[in-house]
Amino acid sequence: MGRSGELAFLDAAMEELPTALLVGGEAGVGKSRLIREFLQRVRQRRGAEGALALIGACHQISAEGLPYAPFSGVLRRLVRQIGVEGVTALLPGGSPRGLARLLPEFGEPDTESGTSTARTRLFDHVLLLFERLAEDRPVILVIEDAQWAERSTRDLLSYLIGNLPPGVLAIVAFRSDELHRTHPLRPLVADLDRIPWVRRLELDRLPRRAVAEQARSILGRELDPRLLDRIYERSEGNPLFVEALLGDGRIEGELPESLRDLMLGAVHKLPEETQEILRLASAGGARVEHALLAAVSGLDDAALSRVLRPAVSGNVVVVDGEAYSFRHALLRDAVHGDLLPGEHARSHARFAEALEADPSLVPPGRAPAALAFHWYSVHDDTGALVSAWKAAWVAKEAAASTESLQMLDRVLDLWKKVPDAQERLGVDHTSVLEAAIEAANVAGETDRGIAYAREALREIDDPVRAAGILEQRARIKIKLGDATVLDDLHEAARLVPAHPPSLPRARVLSTLAQRLYLMPSGRDEARALAAEALAMARAVGDATVEAHALITLAGCDFDEGDAERHVAALAEAVRVSERGAADSVLLRVATNEAHVLEGMGEHERAAAAARRGIEAAGRHGQARTSGSFLTMNLAEPLFALGCWDEVLELVEHALELSPPRLTRISLHWLIGCVAVARGDLDAAADAVAALDTVRASSSSLVQDFFPPERLRMDLRVAQGDLPGALDVVDYVLKELCLCASPRYGWPVLASAARACAEAGGERAAGLLGELRGQASRTPVRVRIQQAYALVFHAEAARAEGRSSQSEWDAAAAEWKALGEPYSEAYALLRAAEAAGKEDAAARLHRAAELAHSVGAQPLLEEIETRARRVRVSIGPRSGDDSFGLTPREREVLRLIAEGRSNREIAGALFISAKTASVHVSNILTKLGVAGRGEAAAVARRLGVG
Repeated sequence: MGRSGELAFLDAAMEELPTALLVGGEAGVGKSRLIREFLQRVRQRRGAEGALALIGACHQISAEGLPYAPFSGVLRRLVRQIGVEGVTALLPGGSPRGLARLLPEFGEPDTESGTSTARTRLFDHVLLLFERLAEDRPVILVIEDAQWAERSTRDLLSYLIGNLPPGVLAIVAFRSDELHRTHPLRPLVADLDRIPWVRRLELDRLPRRAVAEQARSILGRELDPRLLDRIYERSEGNPLFVEALLGDGRIEGELPESLRDLMLGAVHKLPEETQEILRLASAGGARVEHALLAAVSGLDDAALSRVLRPAVSGNVVVVDGEAYSFRHALLRDAVHGDLLPGEHARSHARFAEALEADPSLVPPGRAPAALAFHWYSVHDDTGALVSAWKAAWVAKEAAASTESLQMLDRVLDLWKKVPDAQERLGVDHTSVLEAAIEAANVAGETDRGIAYAREALREIDDPVRAAGILEQRARIKIKLGDATVLDDLHEAARLVPAHPPSLPRARVLSTLAQRLYLMPSGRDEARALAAEALAMARAVGDATVEAHALITLAGCDFDEGDAERHVAALAEAVRVSERGAADSVLLRVATNEAHVLEGMGEHERAAAAARRGIEAAGRHGQARTSGSFLTMNLAEPLFALGCWDEVLELVEHALELSPPRLTRISLHWLIGCVAVARGDLDAAADAVAALDTVRASSSSLVQDFFPPERLRMDLRVAQGDLPGALDVVDYVLKELCLCASPRYGWPVLASAARACAEAGGERAAGLLGELRGQASRTPVRVRIQQAYALVFHAEAARAEGRSSQSEWDAAAAEWKALGEPYSEAYALLRAAEAAGKEDAAARLHRAAELAHSVGAQPLLEEIETRARRVRVSIGPRSGDDSFGLTPREREVLRLIAEGRSNREIAGALFISAKTASVHVSNILTKLGVAGRGEAAAVARRLGVG
């Protein structure tokens, strides 16, 4: 009643898929009723097969909630509709194990199910499942009571909505009145609100007229106006309160003043034996399995059903599969709060005892968390300790690292209260701390991980274990950009004896070497450490450390002039990894190979290596971690090749995955580079600001500092802020040693020389002299560095008023050979400026074609201005498309012509399915066709293929 506007809002959302709706409102305001009415309307309009509706709910069985509970419920309903085989057929490789931690019907979880890798795979499989479900018909996903969502569910929700597939409507309902300032759902709602396809819907209380309609519907008759006034005053328009007040149509006695009293008023109308069972059931949570309640109450099935029937008839509880749920969580809260102290303790103890005797009374994997909750509620420290320890490992196996950490927190809190804790758990206190450090690291709770490591180091006297903890802490510090990370690793290396060879020492040395070799001043030490780690790994037979040590040694011995030898060394690491090494080896090989080849200017090969790595990351469930980093490795050569639309799609998709800090630096840098070249200076400024927020001042990696400063320099030149550009040049000369890294130094030198040429004047001349000094000390080792060196010297000559056509022609030739259209176009423009009219025409025509092909509008305008000035015609540009298709859209059109689906297009281009859908829609609009078949016919006429 009174929700016609809200229903129209939901109806409109159904026509604008993909869309996510965040439906908020106070408890009892009618969120669930509205959603179910909407779903009924969809079924009536579209028929049974017109849309697939899947509903899941969060549960508050304990303070921590149940990991992934709503998604488990959704999967359970989906299995009932299409079976396990039907769901399996939709998953990659036809394997359901990635979803096994959500539903036992899919088999045993992967052996690495407690790792971040498994968590990532789970997220990707859930996303892919919805993508494939939505290919045949619209899918409506409903998540109710999101205010009880624990961290894992919130993370999965964020990932799914952030990458919402075409054809999906996601509805997330929550109690907005419970979102206090520190509520964990509050920041998630704020973040989701900024996504373009997310809409908010806040349900208000009903007006008096709607309350009258609701009362008439419930009672079947008009309510006395004075009684209606009283109900409206007491309920304040909350539909649930109205329903509770009306009951069976009679208001008995004075109406209670508080919500709790209203709820209990409905319960008190039930038979005493029913009330007693409800009080007992309230201790079991919002949803209690029939078998568990029977065991706790001591009633047989028939007796329990008889006692509960009045509660079901009175809408106090509802049947939910093989379990019972209170009609509203507030009702359960009111009943539970009405327990006397003795009743409270006895009820929780009875649940705990029943679960101890038969854990199968609850769904698989739920017993430990439930026991921890119940024993903790009755202050049974021993039972709570043991159960929390078991629950921590169950949560880890379910890839619910946050919940695992919460249980470990409880174990640590209870440890001193249980004198024989070590005997009970079979581990010492330090082992619990070690588990907590690892859980904190995986969960991203870095501060807590550091604190636990500090506590563990204070109480431990075993140097080898201390070394392991220091390595754990170092891995956390790397994420924080903490400058003391090397201190921890050096100390760890000191603590582990060199003899006899051991795996702990091999791991520490390998990790330390991996960190050091990225620093120019640490190569020699890294080489020695990696060699020692390699020898130890071979001695103890560990393929993972052996392969990583080989990769590190290859990096330490890297010669920019001989990339093939380095690639061969990486291939050796791959062969070693085939003896059973971790997935991290193959992903690191792909990353290093792409990085090395790009540094050589081998853009096509670098892109191919990165694509192979991204595919491997997807297979191993690491799309959000290694996959994001490799996306940056792919986007960088694509930027050089002029595939800028593709670069932006890749980068935006990677940023949606919340990658690590170093990856975000490179991704924002690429966004800024494209924006400057295309003249979107606001976007470029935003990218620079984003860089500054994620870049750690303590970082010593040249890729963290050289490219961002070059971007800052180029942006200020594009903005016309030439004094500001010279400020950046001055900073670079004072703070960065450009000759230390020719790969990153030469591009900065070239941009700095351009800034001086554009600015002119005495200050620019002075800075140019210093730049020449830096250039003289910077070696040229590969062709791409030669190209930048040519640009540097040509810009320096331009700054001095003696621009040389031959120097610019030489630079243009190098860029053409490297396949970099934008850089070639820029060099041709400068060559044309120094050439005669006839020579200028050909150069300007070629430059205009190249600038147009990548969408470099500022450069194109400069080329056209120069052409007008020297009165030459640059003529029509080849590649113009009468339909206005961009190069990226032509690539998508080619895949459409091959019969690819949106999901297959997304996979082929390493973009999200949503982005692929947008491309397809734009193409159909530009071509003026009604569908993909007609688009394929146009593609054939255009020769796209």
